[in-house]
Amino acid sequence: MKLLEERIRKDGVVKEGNVLKVDSFLNHRMDIELFSEMGKEFKRIFADKPINKILTIEASGIGIAVIAAQYFDNVPVVFAKKSQSINLDGSVYSTKIQSFTHGRVYDVIVSKKYLSPEDHVLVIDDFLANGCAIEGLISIIKESGATLEGVGIAIEKGFQDGGKKLRETGVNLHSLAIVESMDAATGEIIFREQ
Repeated sequence: MKLLEERIRKDGVVKEGNVLKVDSFLNHRMDIELFSEMGKEFKRIFADKPINKILTIEASGIGIAVIAAQYFDNVPVVFAKKSQSINLDGSVYSTKIQSFTHGRVYDVIVSKKYLSPEDHVLVIDDFLANGCAIEGLISIIKESGATLEGVGIAIEKGFQDGGKKLRETGVNLHSLAIVESMDAATGEIIFREQ
């Protein structure tokens, strides 16, 4: 998606440790117009799938997922929580996910009330690096008996192995922008041709 690539080039900041900072438009301050275009693109990509639920993980994927849901006939968005809450009653699906950005392991949960074998799920998230978050969400989908219809990612770090691993297992994965390489010293970002 050229619009997203241009925005990353313009406002993204490459930091040491393979960190791409896009908080000015994607995961802290959110550009709703850009999110809307991303939502339209996810709908175009997954138009032939019978999606009736979108699943993401807190926190940065929520905004993108909610805006995208409008283009899927306002299907509900469920987000996996990174902590148990006293408001979450009943049984849950759970998994452990290691965060690349935060460098820690989270227990991630989804109430069993919100995923069932009748669901056809699209997973949406802001970043894909090592793939741990997506693998965790897929395990929750499998545990629920729901059908994974696809995974939509805003930005994939193509130089890390998460996308490759997921595609090799047959996951219908589409990333709107794939960073092939980036250089913290120069700020240069090279995107994979799609």
